[in-house]
Formats: sequence, structure tokens, C-alpha cells
Amino acid sequence: MTRKLFGTDGVRGTANSYPMTAEMALKLGAAAGRYFRRDGSTAHRVVIGKDTRLSGYMFETAMTAGFTSTGMNVFLLGPVPTPAVGMLTTSMRADVGVMISASHNPAADNGIKFFGPDGFKLSDEAEAEIERLVFEGVEPAQARNIGRAKRIDDGRFRYNERIKASLPRGMTLAGMKVVIDCANGAAYRAAPEVLWELGAEVIPVGTTPNGQNINENCGSTSVSTAAQTVVAHGADVGICLDGDADRVMILDAQGRVADGDQIMALFAKQGAAAGSLKGGALVATVMSNLGLERCMDEAGLRLERTAVGDRYVVERMRAGGFNLGGEQSGHIVMSDYATTGDGLLAGLQFLSAMVQTGKPASELAQQFDTVPQLLKNVRYTAGQTPLEAAQVQAAIRDAEVKLAGKGRLLIRKSGTEPLIRVMAESEDETLMRAAVDSVVEAVEATTR
Repeated sequence: MTRKLFGTDGVRGTANSYPMTAEMALKLGAAAGRYFRRDGSTAHRVVIGKDTRLSGYMFETAMTAGFTSTGMNVFLLGPVPTPAVGMLTTSMRADVGVMISASHNPAADNGIKFFGPDGFKLSDEAEAEIERLVFEGVEPAQARNIGRAKRIDDGRFRYNERIKASLPRGMTLAGMKVVIDCANGAAYRAAPEVLWELGAEVIPVGTTPNGQNINENCGSTSVSTAAQTVVAHGADVGICLDGDADRVMILDAQGRVADGDQIMALFAKQGAAAGSLKGGALVATVMSNLGLERCMDEAGLRLERTAVGDRYVVERMRAGGFNLGGEQSGHIVMSDYATTGDGLLAGLQFLSAMVQTGKPASELAQQFDTVPQLLKNVRYTAGQTPLEAAQVQAAIRDAEVKLAGKGRLLIRKSGTEPLIRVMAESEDETLMRAAVDSVVEAVEATTR
């Protein structure tokens, strides 16, 4: 069936606008409750986490109503990172986990992500079935079988302990000065706590959420404040998370940024040297830089590419038996420790590499020379189909011909926002810019 609600990472949109309404959240809760309670027993449970958006209160309450109406018992975690929901879904023996978050998007947006009982995000098939139940409606539980709701106060601390256990036994971060930017989001308490408990001198940024300032001039998508803080305080390293803490960017002592590609290259080479990189491969998306692919080739490793979305990275990792993957945007998936991207986990592993090698962040964060890459986004309105326009298709064909043998062009619709993403990569920067601009102009012409 055609997907009407789910994108590449759950259901997402502007709060109080379709599909992100309280009514739809209730229906999604009821549909997911019915889907995961198919055997008819009464011992079913769901864990629900959220980030710090004001609308999280509304969606948390609506989803609780939906789940309990189908007989599911609900455990409310409050603000926790997305990977904590994946972890706690399995550790609490829940049938389903829910994270209410729009990740790196502005505060006005929100989203709903589902995790199965194994702690992994749902397959396309499972999401399609939940969609079907949303639109067809579900039979509520009998009055005596309505579920209960309970708030879990120590979910964050359980996550903290699991994350700290990913470091070698006895390792501390004593003597290390770390800037941690939590994007005024879900990790605003967990991340500084973990770093401090491991012995680091912690300089927090983006840890005063007010419901409206998540990702606002902070976090992994806006690193300038953290970079300035690193330099001003003479910090050794900066760790920038996004609103739900499943992404990370690393800053060296000069405030220079290392994206997900550079971090993955470090972890892949380290894992290969230690014999712990399964399958001799790193899984990344089509957005990852050509320089990463060359870096893996030089190291005798493979780069397996997938469609954009950490869910598709994880699916390929599971199918191929790989244990490292991620996205240029900072989702780093280390399946030996977590079922989904975990920015804090990746940040800790980077700090561990600094401790073990004695090398500064500047050296570890520069694993390869990037091939020039340009990405531009074009916003469109609901109902528009710019990629189907003849002039856009013609512009794409022309750009591909000009880049042939000299680079690559990638055009796609965002799965989380109404954007057309136009990306080109080439060592001929003039050609690269011309290719992107020609396609962008054609797309913009269809949206006016």
C-alpha cells in the first residue's frame, strides 16, 4: 500500500497540523497497540519516551490514551534520548517502544518513532500494517481489560549505566575537558551526567530546554556556539548532539567539525585493527562522501551503501552481519552496544580513542580528505510533485551527463520534511556547483 503517514523515520510534521495532531497520535497508539497485542493476552506493555518539545506533553497523553484503550500497559519515561527507548524496550520486556521527537527539526515540529520488542525500528511492512489499522479503525479492549499507565523515574539512569559500560573497564576521562552540546533536547541531563561520572571536566551547552528552544542555534546542526565554547574554555574536544541525541558531530580543540563520515572512518579502522569489525565492512548511505569510500578501499575494507535513513543502514547491517554503520549526518550505529544511532555512545567511543591512543581530537577526527560536496534544499508545499515535472527531469539528465566520469549527482525527497535535496560531488567544484544550481533552479520554478 502507499505510505500515507510514515516517512524514513516514523511519522513527522508540524505539531497540531496533519498528520501530527493529538487525534492522529491517539489513533497511532491504538493501531500500534492492536498490532503488537495480537495474541489477545493481557500482559502487554509499551514504553514511551520523548524529547523536550512543548507538544510532547500533548502527544504523550494522546498516545497513552490510544495504547491503554487497546489494553496495553504504558510506561512513561519522560525526556530520554531515542536510543534509550530502544534499549529500555528490550530490558523492560516491552512489546513496543515509542519515541516522541522530531530529532533535529525545529521546535514546532514533532514526530513519532516506533521500536519493536527487539529494540529495532519497525520494518516497512510493520509500518504499513499499522497505517492500515489507523485508517480502518481498531476494536477497543473491553472495559475490564483497559491498560494502565505508570511513570518510570529511573529510565535515564538505566540508560546512563548501559552507556558507561561501553567503555573499557577502569577507563576514566580524568584530565579531559569536554564541551557537551545537548541541543536543549532529550539528553540535556543524561549526557553531562555520564561525562561527569566518568571523570571529565564538563562544560555544558544547550542544557536549558524551555519547550521552544530545542535545536535553536545549538546542537549537531548548528555547532558554532559549541565551537566558540571549545575555543574559549581551551577544551580538548566538543560533542554536539541533536534534539533526540541519536546524532553527533565532534569538534576538535580549534572548533573544527568532524561529521559522521570521519567518525565512522575512525571507528572502522580501529575495529579492523582490533579484529572486532564484523564482515570487513562499514555500512553507510548514498549521501556519504566519496572520500570515505576511498578511505575504506585504502584500508582494505568495504563500504556498503544504502538508501538514506538510519533504519535502512541497520537493516543492511543485520542482513549482512555487520556491526558498524551510520550516516554522514551523524547517526552512528554500533550494534555491539545499541540497536539504533546513539550520539552519546559514539561521542564516548571517540573519547575512548583519544584516551587509548593519546592523540588529540584534531588528529583522530581527520581520517580522510573529503571530495567537494554541495547540498542544497528546496522547500515545496503539500500536493506539489516537483520531481515529476518535465523541466526538472530534463535538468537532472543534463547535469548527470555533464558530471559523468567526473562526479555524481543525487536527488531525493526528504523523508522527514517537505524538501527536495539536491546533492552533487566532484573534484571540479565549478562543475559541481553548476550541476546543483541548474537542478535547484528547475525545481524552484515548479514550486512558485
